[in-house]
Amino acid sequence: MCKPRVEISTPTLRPMLGKCIDRPSPTVDKRGVRGVFMTNLVERKLTKKQQALVDVLLAEGGTIKAAAEKAGYAVGESGQVSASRTLKLPHVQRYMQQAVQERLGLNALVAVQRVAHLASDARSEYVQLQAAQDILDRAGYKPIDRSQVQIAGDIKVSIDLS
Repeated sequence: MCKPRVEISTPTLRPMLGKCIDRPSPTVDKRGVRGVFMTNLVERKLTKKQQALVDVLLAEGGTIKAAAEKAGYAVGESGQVSASRTLKLPHVQRYMQQAVQERLGLNALVAVQRVAHLASDARSEYVQLQAAQDILDRAGYKPIDRSQVQIAGDIKVSIDLS
């Protein structure tokens, strides 16, 4: 078993160190210092409880407190605090961003179908026009915004330098 040469004093980084490092990193930072950098830290995996928390928040919305209780965290304020801290962890945020992107991607297909349906089958001609304009805008055929101001009348400027 190797003994790390680098002591990690920050309590938040201590659990992130996933392997024993018996020598400093060969990489050097801006100041020329060799040592343990974030590249040496092992990627943490989501626990089932963390994944359930994110999944409940995305599926049902609501408050963090309610989602924490449904995901198996403690009931009350302590569960809310634990869940809030969990949601701030980098690996949990990455999972949440990935889940949101997937959900948006799936819902984008439904939105495109709805707008196309409105453009062709809406009862109101105004709705058809707006849907068609939206499709054209998103396809890159947006009209150029021009504004022209005309002022009618005479403008007189007198400067008295006496």
